[in-house]
Amino acid sequence: MTIQSLFLVTLVVDDYDRAKAFYCGDLGFDCLQDEPQPEGKRWVVVKPRGGDGAAFLLAQAADAAQRAAIGHQTGGRVGFFLKTDDFARDHTAMLAAGVRFLEQPRHEVYGTVAVFADPYGNSFDLIEHAAA
Repeated sequence: MTIQSLFLVTLVVDDYDRAKAFYCGDLGFDCLQDEPQPEGKRWVVVKPRGGDGAAFLLAQAADAAQRAAIGHQTGGRVGFFLKTDDFARDHTAMLAAGVRFLEQPRHEVYGTVAVFADPYGNSFDLIEHAAA
């Protein structure tokens, strides 16, 4: 039996340090790797603290086509879902860090959720699943 999992997702950004400051500073992600690569590139991997899901590979745009994709990687849809065990705690901390929420928290049948954006315009759901 083959066991597979999605462990890394590329996120195109304008600047490694700016993106790392947002994800590791404002959102509190862990920086798992930040290694220099040839031609001025870096291998920068960030992941939500304590989570078991995929991490982001922060990839600095290298040309006009990649720069055009910054903030639009999912065509304007919510593309990323940040699961939390305590919505109120994380929502409050993110607001205090200056994270821009696009809506007020709402309660759905699946849990408590609010959409926020990274500095590039990528949309995320902050979500705490309802108890089953």
